[in-house]
Amino acid sequence: MSLSYKDAGVDIIEADRWVETIRGIVRSMPPSPNVVGGIGGFSGLYRLPGGLVLAGCCDGVGTKVEVAKAAGNFAFLGQDLVAMNVNDLVTCGARPLFFLDYIACGKLDRGVLTPIVQSIAAACAESGCALLGGETAEMPGTYGPDGLDLAGFAVGLAEEGKILDGSAVQKGDAVVGIPSSGVHSNGFSLVRRALLASDYAPLKLDDRPPLLGGQTLGDCLLTPTKLYVSLALKAHSTGMVHAMAHITGGGLYDNIVRVIPEGLSLSLKYDSWPRPGIFSLLAERGVEEDEMRAVFNLGIGFVFLLAQKDLPAFHSLLEKEGEKGYVIGTVTA
Repeated sequence: MSLSYKDAGVDIIEADRWVETIRGIVRSMPPSPNVVGGIGGFSGLYRLPGGLVLAGCCDGVGTKVEVAKAAGNFAFLGQDLVAMNVNDLVTCGARPLFFLDYIACGKLDRGVLTPIVQSIAAACAESGCALLGGETAEMPGTYGPDGLDLAGFAVGLAEEGKILDGSAVQKGDAVVGIPSSGVHSNGFSLVRRALLASDYAPLKLDDRPPLLGGQTLGDCLLTPTKLYVSLALKAHSTGMVHAMAHITGGGLYDNIVRVIPEGLSLSLKYDSWPRPGIFSLLAERGVEEDEMRAVFNLGIGFVFLLAQKDLPAFHSLLEKEGEKGYVIGTVTA
């Protein structure tokens, strides 16, 4: 048995085509002299007077919501929502300023929504940004009574001369990966199909598969997305970092090459860091290695690119911050 993201209802190739459609629509608009870069980065950039740039992005938590509903545990979805946005935002070196949420539901249930918003507020505080506001839309007929979807929007600020746009990346640069807290918030349609779908001898959320080291499947899957903002800003301030990447949908390779200049490539060593047990469990349930690499973070949630000569100093910084970094590859020609 072999399972793919497409089997779970998500067509990555069609998604890439849709991104190209969006790019075409955006290019057809009258150009703005204040827009820095284009579509496809981790965040959009808009130039302000005085050498400053606003960075903005939006994202959601996908079908991880369905696992939270099945478990009756919504306490950490808010952190997932904030993290998916601010982790993208900080890759260019922008400091998050504020965050807004959009919650759509079939029926307003304070018992469900309150822990989500509390988690949003806590994650914003940890990321150093304000929770500026949001919108809760009760939409019966569009959503069922327990229907729920989450989206978030983050805005940050950077000095234009200090933006990381990948242009400093050079052949031979080291790729340093920072561990994820698990699956984070990407690939859950495939996770649910492989682990929880009724036609594949489903596991239960309170099961404790040996590969998870005693943890229940539900607790493992609902572990919130790690927040990398503080570490990323401290690393950026050292001047050692040439580029940063947040490992979200599309896996390691596709997210890292987004910040590598044209003409350079990437070589990754997929056996150079410990892979969390949840990914071994997914492999055991029929997700082949190539598909795993194309969909999941595989235990690396954030990446820094820097010169080989700066590795000792960079590892010292990570140690001071209580983090572990793995050299997982190099930039190649």
